[in-house]
Amino acid sequence: MKYGARPARLLPWTGSEGKPCYLLTDGDGPLSRLADVVEATHLDMAEELSDHAAALLADARATPEQLRFMVHRMREALTAVRRVAESRGMRSS
Repeated sequence: MKYGARPARLLPWTGSEGKPCYLLTDGDGPLSRLADVVEATHLDMAEELSDHAAALLADARATPEQLRFMVHRMREALTAVRRVAESRGMRSS
């Protein structure tokens, strides 16, 4: 999606009904800065979750419920990271 010479920015959150949100901006406003913070937070959380998953998988006492919970959180993190990657890819083209 284009806005003038710049592509619209895919935001790291969804709107109502899970639909994507886009920002039409020059990239330097308060909403852009908030989106930058949310993207960085998503990436940091995914890294921490990956470390936690490694520890849980190494624990022979981990229960199926614990592993299932971890898989759900990993799916959420992967979805967020994919959205960040898609947004950044759109902005670099």
